[in-house]
Amino acid sequence: MKSLSIIETILRNRFPFFVEIRDSVDLPRKMRQMIVASLACLFVYGAVLGSTHSVLQALSSAVKLPVLFLATTAICAPTLYFFSVLFGSNQTLSQSACLLLTAVTVSAVLLLAFAPVSLFFLLATSNYQFFKLLNVAIFAVVGLRGARFLGQGMAIVADNQESAASRRTVMRLWIVLYGLVGSQMAWTLRPFVGAPSLPFELFRNLGGTFFANVIGSLGEVLGFWMVR
Repeated sequence: MKSLSIIETILRNRFPFFVEIRDSVDLPRKMRQMIVASLACLFVYGAVLGSTHSVLQALSSAVKLPVLFLATTAICAPTLYFFSVLFGSNQTLSQSACLLLTAVTVSAVLLLAFAPVSLFFLLATSNYQFFKLLNVAIFAVVGLRGARFLGQGMAIVADNQESAASRRTVMRLWIVLYGLVGSQMAWTLRPFVGAPSLPFELFRNLGGTFFANVIGSLGEVLGFWMVR
């Protein structure tokens, strides 16, 4: 129930929530609740991703998707904090971590909202590459929305301590960094969507890159449609 409460607070009362972060009101409790809420939502969506293959893949993806988000956030958090300080922000490391967890929680909730859509296409199509690209697109949309939410929070927490131009520069640089780290982390932890023609694998070899794989999948899907 507390996890649902924190989600509703973030989505419906974001301004007072960000003001409390600015004033450092009960940050440890907020962070614990957001972590629990994010884990639950990401667990469900991960299970949907792995359902294309087997029960083992569903369980594996359900565990690996929260690890992907939280590990990427942990790796990129110091960069956001120190760059913010460099550009004039006075926010503390705890405030920065809380803001990042807010963005992760929003992204996780949006993924949960997309779960029925992903499940529908899982049942409605047998094209593995299309389903994989669909979920890449969903993650991109969700990630951008989470980043925008983070930007709103940073503007409130900054409280005119830094210029808007400096804050936008930090955000743009950090979003690019987060995307690169996140995509490589996803490639390292793959598979999330198990290929139907392959046996269950907890991890795969690190050959290739995430972006090359996406381009290859896109070419395969477009070629399939053109042939049809």
